[in-house]
Amino acid sequence: MRLLRYGPRGAERPGLLDAAGRVRDLSAHVRDIGGETLTPEGLDRLRALDPSSLPLVEGRPQDGLRLGPCVGAVGKFVCIGMNYADHAAETGAPIPAEPIVFAKWTSAIVGPDDDVEIPRGSVKTDWEVELGVVIGKPGRYIDEADAMDHVVGYCVVNDISEREFQLERGGQWDKGKGNDTFGPLGPWLVTADEVADPQNLRLWLEVDGRRFQDGSTRTMIFTVRGIVAYLSRFMSLQPGDVISTGTPPGVGLGQKPPVFLRPGQVMSLGIEGLGSQRQRVVDAA
Repeated sequence: MRLLRYGPRGAERPGLLDAAGRVRDLSAHVRDIGGETLTPEGLDRLRALDPSSLPLVEGRPQDGLRLGPCVGAVGKFVCIGMNYADHAAETGAPIPAEPIVFAKWTSAIVGPDDDVEIPRGSVKTDWEVELGVVIGKPGRYIDEADAMDHVVGYCVVNDISEREFQLERGGQWDKGKGNDTFGPLGPWLVTADEVADPQNLRLWLEVDGRRFQDGSTRTMIFTVRGIVAYLSRFMSLQPGDVISTGTPPGVGLGQKPPVFLRPGQVMSLGIEGLGSQRQRVVDAA
C-alpha cells in the first residue's frame, strides 16, 4: 500500500494511492496516517478494505492536489549521520564505528512539495536525499534478527541542513538540522511488503535540473535492520516514529568549491519505488 495525507496544511486527511494513481479517502476508517494506524493490527484493517469502495478524491496527487507529510503526529524524528561510505569519503570524514545519531525537531516536518525556507542568517543551507524508515510495531532492546518486524514502511526524506549552524556553532548538529521546513516527508508511505530490499534502492537529487546526488542504499554503512536494533538500545521506538538513514555523496558541502542553496532555486529528489519530491527554496519570513 501507498498511504498518504492530503489537503491544506494543518488540515490533512488520510488517504491511499490506488492502482490508477488516484487518491482514495480513508477518513471513514482512520483518523490519521500515524500512531495506531501503523501498527500491524491497524495495517491489517486497512488491507481488508477494497480501495475501489473508498471515496475518490478530486485532483491528481502532486498536480493540483497538495500532499502533506506522509506520517502525521510524528513522535520522534531520528537521523543517522555519515552512513554512506562514499559520502564519508567526499567529506573526508572517517567511517564511524557506531551510528552517529541526532534529531530533527518535529516542527521541521512539511509536505513533499512545500517550500523550504533558508533560515535568517544562513549562508550554508544544504540538501540531503535520504531513505526514511517508519516504525509500526513498538519495541525496545530489539534483536537485529527481529528488527524488520518493527518497520511498517519507507518514504523519501530531504534532510535539509544548515552547515554553519551544524558544524561551526558549537558542534551541535541538531542546531543545523531542525529549522522549520527542514524535513519534507513523502509523497507517500510505501508499506514494507512492497519494498523487496531496502538495501538496494537508487536515490537521486537535483537542484535546478543539475544532478548532484545519484547513489544507492547499497553503500550504507549501517543497514536499516542494524539501525533499528541499535536505536532501540537507547530509546523505545513507537508507531509513527521516523528514522532518516543518511545520505549518499553529492551534498553541497562536498562540492569543490562548496555549493549552497539560494532563494528561487528548486530541488527535485526521489527514491526508486518510493516517489519523488519537489521544493522551491525561499527566504524565511
